[in-house]
Amino acid sequence: MSKTDLKNLTRLQLHDYVRDFGLSSFRGQQIFSWLYRPGVSTFTEMTDLSKELRATLDDQALISYLHPEKLERSEDGTLKFAFRLDDGAVIESVLIPEEDRNTLCVSSQVGCAMGCRFCLTGTMGLKRNLTPAEIVNQICAVIDYLTKNDPTDQDHHAKGRVSNLVFMGMGEPLANFENLLTSLEIIMDQRGLDFSARRVTVSTCGLVPRMHDLGEKAPVNLAVSLHSVNDQIRDQLMPINKKYPVEVLLEACRSYPMPQRKMIMFEYILIKGVNDSDQDARQLAARLKDIRCKINLLPMNSCPGLPYERPAMARIEAFQQILWKAGYSVFIRFSRGSDISAACGQLAGKMS
Repeated sequence: MSKTDLKNLTRLQLHDYVRDFGLSSFRGQQIFSWLYRPGVSTFTEMTDLSKELRATLDDQALISYLHPEKLERSEDGTLKFAFRLDDGAVIESVLIPEEDRNTLCVSSQVGCAMGCRFCLTGTMGLKRNLTPAEIVNQICAVIDYLTKNDPTDQDHHAKGRVSNLVFMGMGEPLANFENLLTSLEIIMDQRGLDFSARRVTVSTCGLVPRMHDLGEKAPVNLAVSLHSVNDQIRDQLMPINKKYPVEVLLEACRSYPMPQRKMIMFEYILIKGVNDSDQDARQLAARLKDIRCKINLLPMNSCPGLPYERPAMARIEAFQQILWKAGYSVFIRFSRGSDISAACGQLAGKMS
């Protein structure tokens, strides 16, 4: 009989699990708290549990963990972690250190089925969904890395703790919806990883039927990969647009349940000669006017095998100016870690 991976369970699910052994939910709460303490990897370390319970857990359950098989460090301080899963598949997570925060980009699938033309992950196709434990363990592994590394080390750029999480790594998070929700519950549980919902962002390429569900069930930030409001262009860049065209997507954004203080973040990759003209900017400004939002402009990251290029800086700034004059909060975000293929759209799960 296979053992139960306790990191696949929320705190309430763990309560139910221990009740099957005739134990109170309090014991489940104790165990859950132990699972997310840095460095805890065995039931033996759970010293406030009886020896008998620890022996039972050791026989029936396991505590999974991910160890980085490869770690690459960019010239700009970005760290890319490659994790090999039990079935041999490889996923990648990216830690982006900044002066006031450390943002971890988390993967939700092995590969991706969405096939966005500007994204290297899309060329892999979808291998499988990640389990809640595989999602959460990416974060645990990076937290442990930061804990164990001496922050005074000259070669260690990232200091402190992981402060922000973005589900913008490999995969479409909303296509792995139930496992995403389970992992988010663990991530935001005070006895779990204790992240505030305002520090967690989930990105989608436009899986419309799941967007409202996310807003209802998880009070996290929403990022939408838009990249054009012209259906013809977006069809070319993102096959999902043929199923859920721009107006359907924008209507889902208008009706997205979120507190008054929050905004949807639209991500817009600027691609030379494709979606970077003044007309594109004016159309974008017109189509988003009734949506509470901010816009991130992401100059294209070149990838071998992909036919797209980054626009000149003057073109990028002209695009931004049009949006500014239309009253939008709009930022140019140059992706970090491009020299180690860790930037947006460059993750491909390769160990070589």
